[in-house]
Amino acid sequence: MARMVRKQVYLRVDQDRRLKRLAKELGLSEAELIRQSVDRAVLVKEQADPDVSAWEAERRFIRERRARGRLPGKRDWTREDIY
Repeated sequence: MARMVRKQVYLRVDQDRRLKRLAKELGLSEAELIRQSVDRAVLVKEQADPDVSAWEAERRFIRERRARGRLPGKRDWTREDIY
């Protein structure tokens, strides 16, 4: 089992009631249900934060590619020409 850190939290009475009911329904301890909830909350936050360095690298690549101009032997038409 992973190393655990003890935390003390205060819940409203209605939250405690719902936590107990859900833990019983799922066959989990209240502590495990809280741990899973924290994991989900953190995952949502991590997914919401874009990797800015990846976007910057992509932008750099596009700028460098544009600066080289058209490649020889490649198409000589544009998308607008088709329409």
